[in-house]
Amino acid sequence: MPRFLVISIGATLLATLTSAQPPEKPVTPLRRAHAHNDYEHKRPLHDALDQGFCSVEADIYLSEKGLLVAHFPWDVKPDRTLEKLYLDPLRDRAKANGARIHKDDPAFYLLIDVKTDAKKTYAALAKVLEGYADILSVTRDGTFVPNAVTVVVSGNCDREAITNQSVRYAAIDGHPADLDSDAPTVLIPWVSASWSSQFQWDGTGAMPNAERVKLREYVAKAHKRGRLVRFWGAPDKLEVWQEQLASGVDLINTDKLAELRAFLVRAEKGTTKP
Repeated sequence: MPRFLVISIGATLLATLTSAQPPEKPVTPLRRAHAHNDYEHKRPLHDALDQGFCSVEADIYLSEKGLLVAHFPWDVKPDRTLEKLYLDPLRDRAKANGARIHKDDPAFYLLIDVKTDAKKTYAALAKVLEGYADILSVTRDGTFVPNAVTVVVSGNCDREAITNQSVRYAAIDGHPADLDSDAPTVLIPWVSASWSSQFQWDGTGAMPNAERVKLREYVAKAHKRGRLVRFWGAPDKLEVWQEQLASGVDLINTDKLAELRAFLVRAEKGTTKP
């Protein structure tokens, strides 16, 4: 086979694998599915979209090359920028899909976990996000205007800078202390916590009743303020997904995209058992 033909086929295959176009058979969106450390999958963002996920997570490091996506500082690569892996393909997807990420119009979240200095990194991030105003939800003088993608900042979050912006393209990922906060929902739409900071149950045997009650009270308190609930570090297994779903947890954190999708699809049909 001529060399130029091999190259052509390879380029075509790559374009097919990484295309931001909606699949030929659109998948049902899963409003409660959150792709933890999404960038570690073979096709960052695209694997989650193909499973119908409505929330994905990207860790970022500020560097001379821009905002680079990686879990550890020694893993950063200059070609893995936030724009290239997430913002650009999300823009392409929105343009190709009627200004939405999924056709059925659920909210889509991009959780950005800041790993470097909060102030310096957010200053750089804010400038980048401004360049994607055409697809990002925005809050202007306290009024929230939804768009294809809503950005939520976690990790080393410059809460003061975000709060003081009159026009902002990002919101704050809250802490358990924010369960009792009077801050507006448009500023703190989520409350996230590590599972182990709240519960001891690891999915083995039945969840202790006291912990089940605590989980439901936690969720109810967040919902009373209009905030979504997410737990990170929860055991990534069926039994824990079942308890979160039953308790009203809004975003179930997972590394197992296909497995969580199958679970949530079964739940919609009235069963959570395989």
